[in-house]
Amino acid sequence: MPDMADAVLGVVDVRKSFDSAAGVVEALRGVSLQVRAGEFVAIMGASGSGKSTLLHLMAGLDRPTSGSIFIDGRDLATMSDRERTLFRRRRIGLIFQSYNLLPTLSALENVIIPRILEGADGRDGTQRAESLLCRVDMNNRMTHRPQALSGGEQQRVAIARALMMNPAILLADEPTGNLDTRHGEDIWKLLASLARQEGTTVVTVTHEARGASYADRVIFLKDGLSAGECQPGGESNAALVAARYAELVG
Repeated sequence: MPDMADAVLGVVDVRKSFDSAAGVVEALRGVSLQVRAGEFVAIMGASGSGKSTLLHLMAGLDRPTSGSIFIDGRDLATMSDRERTLFRRRRIGLIFQSYNLLPTLSALENVIIPRILEGADGRDGTQRAESLLCRVDMNNRMTHRPQALSGGEQQRVAIARALMMNPAILLADEPTGNLDTRHGEDIWKLLASLARQEGTTVVTVTHEARGASYADRVIFLKDGLSAGECQPGGESNAALVAARYAELVG
């Protein structure tokens, strides 16, 4: 394993190829990066740049063709499918664009689900779930089902659920893609506050310069390779991110 020092995530020369009717498609062609504990990193790139593929590999949803992905000191690339599933459930918090809440359960019950999947009594996690829902400003909506919540509220519940098992890292896939500008801004601010106030390590894939500007660091992908980065410093400097994107990605 490479020297990761205080890094929670290490991606080392990762390549991913797919077979298609037109031949082999190289989605990632040797990407390397590190994310430190408590850092908020955004990954940007045009459609087809490999950013979603990279996120799926970091989440253990797929295996790289070659290279290594270290999270919390463990190499996902060497794990079996079952090992990756268990590791993801326990050490990786996933946030999806479409929220993925169970419609028949309340907000509180949705947040407790990760503990139930681990075989624990759901009642044992009630206090932590309530605390997390308060942390994401959903303390007055705990008993509501998803259909009674706005998109922004559903995403807040999804973030609380992702934090339930105290994961080593949060991975977010276009977390504001289904939200309007105002509610999207709220989610970006929440993710930034989790990193800065509580030391949560956050990595998100996004196409939004405004959202990415809340991150400590933005990494740009182009044609399956890292094209460079910028450091808005969490100061919501969207113009800086957009200019750097245009320069590096085009």
